[in-house]
Amino acid sequence: MSGNPDDPPIERRSHLRTAVLKDGAIITGDVKIACSVRNQHAHGAELRVDPGVVVPERFVLHVRADGVEYRAVVRWRKNERLGVQIY
Repeated sequence: MSGNPDDPPIERRSHLRTAVLKDGAIITGDVKIACSVRNQHAHGAELRVDPGVVVPERFVLHVRADGVEYRAVVRWRKNERLGVQIY
């Protein structure tokens, strides 16, 4: 049964996301792919890459503003957007 259209959408995420806009780099082997971090939480992030860029399933994510590198695995893809789990 559907709810009232005026009700706010149900949040299904298990972790609160913080909207950010940070430059990043996807690093795999000797290849660096520029990306932007659009939202981030302790266990993941949403990244944006240029259209047509091929991103591997696993990589190192370097977030320049934070001076941090994370191991990342792609959990979902939609056009130039990627949802990744970081650890």
